[in-house]
Amino acid sequence: MTETALFYGASIFVLGTLLGSFINVVIYRLPRHESLLHPGSRCPQCGRAIRPWDNIPILSFLLLGGRCRWCKGRIALRYPLVELAAGVVLVLVWTHATSVHGLEDSGAVVRDFAGGASFSLMLLAIFFIDLDHHIVPNAITYPGVVLGLLLAIPQGRVLDATLSAVGAGAAFLLIAILSRGGMGGGDVKLSAMMGAFLGWPAIAVAVMLAFLLGASAGVLVLVLRREGRKTPIPFGPALAVGGLVALLAAGPIVQWYLNVGR
Repeated sequence: MTETALFYGASIFVLGTLLGSFINVVIYRLPRHESLLHPGSRCPQCGRAIRPWDNIPILSFLLLGGRCRWCKGRIALRYPLVELAAGVVLVLVWTHATSVHGLEDSGAVVRDFAGGASFSLMLLAIFFIDLDHHIVPNAITYPGVVLGLLLAIPQGRVLDATLSAVGAGAAFLLIAILSRGGMGGGDVKLSAMMGAFLGWPAIAVAVMLAFLLGASAGVLVLVLRREGRKTPIPFGPALAVGGLVALLAAGPIVQWYLNVGR
């Protein structure tokens, strides 16, 4: 790895952790219909404002021993994990963009990185929100569809993005109707958002992986919790993971599938 690549990677990781800190705010406040900007970060247990030097991604959690400076209440491990995940994911998105275009084509790299980073961070927020609250917020998916279609313009794939968004949304809408509530409207909108960003055949890879993950998670929950078949299991996290994997590796996965089928 060259010094330039190492510098870019480290910078992207730091940027990712900072954005991950904001994603934590989105995950906590959006389902509660609270402002994402005001008030500033506060301890959810004692309500005291968190000082800037106590709000440094990952590092502050480690220095504070995972506890609030004021009330000594435990800080959920999820906060640094989300920040770490955001940093790692953005490095992977950057690496993928540079592997496709090369650092020489900086315009294309920045364009694809910006789109991939936006998509990945939205998926990260949706993963945890749906996991906790069993909802996929319209406040993320509606702007996500629009953003995905807009980003498709400079990439020269507007028709592909539009058809993929409509096709994925229609397919999931049909599933939601036939399942009679087994799949929610949020999943329909999320699939449309993913189609706009990923296009074809990446959206097919994402959906296939999501169903495999969803089915595996369902079996695991039934075995470990010994609960009935009607136990609600959110599908958004599986779609989010499938979307991220497809963003980074749809090409190799499709090629592998075609080789296996020969």
